Amino acid sequence: MTKYSGIWPVAPTSFNEDGTIDLEGMKLVLDCLIDQGADGICVLANFSEQFLISDAEREVLARLSVEHVEGRVPVVVTISHYATQIAVERAQFAKDLGADIVMMMPPYHGALLKGTPEQSFEQFAAVGEVGIPIMVQDAPLSGVELPVPLLVRMAREIEAVKLFKIECPRAANKIRALIEVGGASIEAPFDGEEAITLLADLDAGATGSMTSGMIVDQIKPVILSHHAGDIAGATEAYGRVAMAINHENRQCGWQSCKAAMVEGGVIKSEFCRHPIPPLHAAIRTRLIDLLRPIDPLVLKWGH
Repeated sequence: MTKYSGIWPVAPTSFNEDGTIDLEGMKLVLDCLIDQGADGICVLANFSEQFLISDAEREVLARLSVEHVEGRVPVVVTISHYATQIAVERAQFAKDLGADIVMMMPPYHGALLKGTPEQSFEQFAAVGEVGIPIMVQDAPLSGVELPVPLLVRMAREIEAVKLFKIECPRAANKIRALIEVGGASIEAPFDGEEAITLLADLDAGATGSMTSGMIVDQIKPVILSHHAGDIAGATEAYGRVAMAINHENRQCGWQSCKAAMVEGGVIKSEFCRHPIPPLHAAIRTRLIDLLRPIDPLVLKWGH
């Protein structure tokens, strides 16, 4: 099994009610994720509200995360940017901090500015020259097609490309094809999308999952059981969390993790920066009602 396996949640960004970053709350978020059993932690990702954070704040959060985690688990720093030069600078900054991995989507900006397959390859190759492992994020948000042959070429020709986060529609099919075509060059195919397709993705050969930080301790047994060959146990474990995951993915988004962390006393505020709306009260109530029966650590960690 690759060293890149298990559950690697995305850390939400903790804000104060006035919209400033809650730095002490951010440390508690990281500690809570580790106590939940995270095998790695990703910061500054989409579920960290990366598009609502300034460049200066990104640097503060990346530094805080690497220094506070202090090697307890690997830290992944997201560096996505349309400009290749900026992506390279972000990768170098992350490497200099001591981050373990960088994650990036292909180059895009808005709905219409998208890199071609060759431009995407060139950007990943340029970042690869920095010399830090790269996780390729294949997410619908970018709107950029990353066909299997392109991903395999990246894995074979760019030494730093080690991991793949596949969260496109029918992710299991793509993970399976990626492994079949790429063979040993595909070191760590992960799933994403809050683990809403986790069982199928594990069946296809996923080595890990990048989830939210909401119920890491409840999802991890699914992965461990599946990797141990206990498919029935994995299926049963997934059945316990499936409704909560579905509600998170289809109704809540990243606000779900913040709501759970406030409920459990991890952080003080669920604030999300405008134009992101707060969770509707009924949606939040349903979320907590789905979480309580499975008794996740997040609901009691801060009490």
